[in-house]
Amino acid sequence: MATPAILNVRTACLLVAGLAGIALPLAAAPAPPPAARTDAGERDPEALAALDRMGAALRGLKQFSLTSDASTEVVLEDGQKIELDGVVTYKVKAPNQLFLELRSDRQLRQLIYDGNALTVYSPRLKYYAQVDGAGASLGELVDQAATRYGIEMPLADMFLWGTDKAPKTAIRNALHIGGGTVDGEPVEQYAFKQDAVDWQVWISKATSLPKKLIINSLDDPAQPQYRARLTWDTRTPVPATAFQFSPPADAARIKLVPLEVAVVVPDGSQEN
Repeated sequence: MATPAILNVRTACLLVAGLAGIALPLAAAPAPPPAARTDAGERDPEALAALDRMGAALRGLKQFSLTSDASTEVVLEDGQKIELDGVVTYKVKAPNQLFLELRSDRQLRQLIYDGNALTVYSPRLKYYAQVDGAGASLGELVDQAATRYGIEMPLADMFLWGTDKAPKTAIRNALHIGGGTVDGEPVEQYAFKQDAVDWQVWISKATSLPKKLIINSLDDPAQPQYRARLTWDTRTPVPATAFQFSPPADAARIKLVPLEVAVVVPDGSQEN
């Protein structure tokens, strides 16, 4: 099954659906204590400076491994919320190599970028697709994957924060909540408001890297929530083999087409 197959729309959706993650922080967190309340529009300079430090720390990473234990609320048609848990794993080498895996009881998806080709692979469904990455940087890859193929990488902002792709002007409200610990590590907690999104981040005092995120989506009346706890490894070298993909003999290659492009399905009909 090594020859490329014409993309079946349902198969493509199953393959890509696992990569439709949270790109920016989102969720309905408990109300902050009275001392932390503020009038809409206040932008605490310390909270904004913390984001600058976080952006500089993220931009300074030459290689890292990251594991995120995440939960996402899905709102059903009748308004009931369902919580889905999963684990997101990244292995990254700057400026242009990435391995991403999303694993849960319901799905397993991988995305591999070796600096030239972008591969999307479903180990359980035995399908994969490859497109030319044209030497894009990781920030460019995140943007191209989203705009061309509708693939939103979980936690994608870590490749954009501190650049003009994530301007602080989008933040209407910024609060420094206070100190605490996450997994035994001292952190500072911050809360922000943007259009359609409220989000919180707990930033390590030692590394300035994010340790926890809560994101509220405000464009849905149910305000579904996304939560993630982040575990970083910036010291262990990431092997070059992490970014190499060799399709198994029983895996079928399909064609990943850009959004808004007609797709030919096996019966000869067309769908958009």
